Amino acid sequence: MTELPIFDDDDVNRLLCIVAHPDDMEYGASAAVAKWTDQGKSVSYLLLTRGEAGIREMSPEKVITLREGEQRQACTIVGVVDLEILDFPDGLLEPSIELRHAIAKKIRQFKPDAVMVTNWELKMPWGLNHVDHRAAGIATIDAIRDADNPWVFTDLKDDGLEVWKADKLLVNGADPTHAVVLDEEHVDRAVRSLEAHAVYLEALPDHPMPSDMIPEITSEAGTRAGVKYALPVQVFDM
Repeated sequence: MTELPIFDDDDVNRLLCIVAHPDDMEYGASAAVAKWTDQGKSVSYLLLTRGEAGIREMSPEKVITLREGEQRQACTIVGVVDLEILDFPDGLLEPSIELRHAIAKKIRQFKPDAVMVTNWELKMPWGLNHVDHRAAGIATIDAIRDADNPWVFTDLKDDGLEVWKADKLLVNGADPTHAVVLDEEHVDRAVRSLEAHAVYLEALPDHPMPSDMIPEITSEAGTRAGVKYALPVQVFDM
């Protein structure tokens, strides 16, 4: 089994997590977020949709309120205060200029040292990836570069938002290059953050138990990194 080097996050003090839906951060990544907020790092969540198409038996109008409430509870568990949810259509997300603009705007506002996303590849270990995850990842890569280009989205500069370069991109759920070391307490809070999406998970009868799923992900990566628990991440220099 390949050894995973430890990701050095000492110089990363501001992290922007960009995902498509409520619950996307809770599949392991929130364990690292719990660690970072405990260390006093600033972590912000940007959700690109409200997840309104995520529960087949419930109308989108009801789901929007429900899933936002569950996400806010999940954020509280891991210490995230800054949660922004955009209004792009769930299930129909595209890596459009409009989406890139919205993400670049948040990057220039928040000024992160690193950005975290979920895997955008089509083929995943469990099957075929959701279209929104793919679009969110591709749009985020482009928007990181857009945010650092003074000649792209010049209207943002007119609004007082100067260019900003995020140095690192961290990808959750991808073939890992590094491991973020975790304590058991961080894993515990990650489990509870996923459990906070109770109504959503009830609509997925075959979904694994969070108390089984998250420890399995983090203990496997921990073994590869030579520690008890770790989050496996793919890291890119931007």
